[in-house]
Amino acid sequence: MTSIFDGIAGTLNAVFGDAVTWTPAGGEAQTVQAVFRRQPVRVDGPDGSETLTELPSLKVQRPLAESLSWGDVISPGDGNTYAVRAGHPTGSPAADAFIIFELELIT
Repeated sequence: MTSIFDGIAGTLNAVFGDAVTWTPAGGEAQTVQAVFRRQPVRVDGPDGSETLTELPSLKVQRPLAESLSWGDVISPGDGNTYAVRAGHPTGSPAADAFIIFELELIT
């Protein structure tokens, strides 16, 4: 089913995305277009005080997102590598909608 939203994620990915290296578990590294971000997030510290930390995430369009799995490695070009964790749909009905993946810093 087509939607008026089809193609919008592709346009956003072309504008805001960049080439990142994706290495599937047990597979070969490949370059893909995605939107990498480190969002500031406030978390409660052990003493009850608020601490600011960064939550790395990767927005990937739906056809590619279906291939990403827990533990795959992402190298966005910032000198670090990250492990793919949980994926969350954005709620868009578009066939190429973004899926947002939480990332965990490896190195």
